[in-house]
Amino acid sequence: MSPHERATTGTDPATLRAVAEQVASEAAEHLRGLPSPRDAAGEVNGQAVTTKSSPTDVVTASDASVERFVRARLAELRPGEPVYGEEGAGDAATARWVVDPIDGTVNYLYGLPWYAISVAAVEAGETLAGAVAEPAAGRLWSAGRGLGSTCDGRPLAVTRATELGQSLVGTGFAYRAERRARQARMVAEMLPEVRDVRRAGAAALDLCAVAAGWLDGYLEHGANWWDWAAGALIAREAGALVHIAAPPGVFADLGVAGDRLGADVSLAATPGIAHELAGLALRSGASLV
Repeated sequence: MSPHERATTGTDPATLRAVAEQVASEAAEHLRGLPSPRDAAGEVNGQAVTTKSSPTDVVTASDASVERFVRARLAELRPGEPVYGEEGAGDAATARWVVDPIDGTVNYLYGLPWYAISVAAVEAGETLAGAVAEPAAGRLWSAGRGLGSTCDGRPLAVTRATELGQSLVGTGFAYRAERRARQARMVAEMLPEVRDVRRAGAAALDLCAVAAGWLDGYLEHGANWWDWAAGALIAREAGALVHIAAPPGVFADLGVAGDRLGADVSLAATPGIAHELAGLALRSGASLV
């Protein structure tokens, strides 16, 4: 075991952040070494592709390979600590690590660069540290509780936006057709009241975009724990108000206003528009999504 690996035995946020950064970075390198899921003509290139909750909810062989890699590295660096992952499951109640091997799998499958690997350290459902690595761009986002958040070592801070009508808002859509239709109606109602809406296809990166000031806010129903476990802390440590309704690991900066948005809503925004964004979402039918 290397000197660095011997130093990863603590449970403070700084130590856990270093482990998350190391594992996410190594996993990104592992993914870059795997065959592309599509050939030059855009067809699936010999890689097994299956589906989960719906025909549009895809899983590639790379998802499984990356999760196996992450689990193996965590077992070496943090032996005995339970892992809860999107593809390999696990016990959410006892998890120390929450892993999304590829957030934005559809983007990855189509050759779009907006996908990421998310590794978060948790305690009793609360995120203590996390890292989000972008294999295509090479960026590494991370945060530790009380330690701030960074991208490639540079400190992050949310925008100072105070006018919702001049704010750029990110969102995402579920995989089931009937829910996507409800989400689309909500977004259509919101669109005239904001600068514009972006849908990039990876919740972890949307949350990082709020942290970087690339988005003023983000709102989505249906994201899972592995989608936001690291990204929500990165946004919050950059100054965002964050509300995640889905347990475990509730971030509840908006209080009652956030609770009314829905049972599985994720919202992160600069403080100057967060409550107004929640109010707009409610008026646009968020509680019915």
